[in-house]
Amino acid sequence: MTTTTDQAHLREIVALGERELGFDAPAEAVVRFAAEHFDVREVAVACSMADAVLPHLVVQDLPDVDVLFLETGYHFPQTHLTRDQVAKDLPVRIVDVMPELTVAEQDEKYGKDLFARDPAKCCQMRKMDPLKAALGGYKAWFTGVRREESPTRANAPLISFDEAHGLIKFNPVATWSFDELTDYAGEHGVPVNMLLGFGYPSIGCEPCTKPVAPGEDPRAGRWAGLSKTECGIHL
Repeated sequence: MTTTTDQAHLREIVALGERELGFDAPAEAVVRFAAEHFDVREVAVACSMADAVLPHLVVQDLPDVDVLFLETGYHFPQTHLTRDQVAKDLPVRIVDVMPELTVAEQDEKYGKDLFARDPAKCCQMRKMDPLKAALGGYKAWFTGVRREESPTRANAPLISFDEAHGLIKFNPVATWSFDELTDYAGEHGVPVNMLLGFGYPSIGCEPCTKPVAPGEDPRAGRWAGLSKTECGIHL
């Protein structure tokens, strides 16, 4: 966990990054900035395994970086296949971030299918709390947040101080469209979750993710039918 002194220094780096990168610097410039200020063991990449574009970008300057995969216990089989392909194809270290309870233990303690009755609590226990614990050993992390994904992400900065986790947050592909993402994956032969080709532009846990109709918000399939649009990590 970073100390108050550490956080003051990290905030100085954020201020520098805001000046140098602005609001729309290329993704590669964001990664280079991070590599100039941090050792590879000080940063992590969060990856949902919808695709491996973000890890592929980061390893160009920070090879063997830790890639955090939130193993909720509810993933699509295709997501696990993508995770395994990323581990095989890219020079990264996959870190499976596990919740405190297995799905069976959670069902026993809170009742079956908590995600349907209280999705916020389920996400808290299976994603947010485990991620917060995992990030405690780093000074910065990369996410794949993109501004076009939803209104809540429309103003996502390229670099910021993450108050919730006490470290720097980089969003290198914030300016990218979905087409730019898939074009990059195709050009560089990056592993992609096959569900992207079947109407799933945003992929989460299987029980809470549905296909999206043409023209719909890319995240409309997440927690479909509920008012919830974010797990809470990026709010």
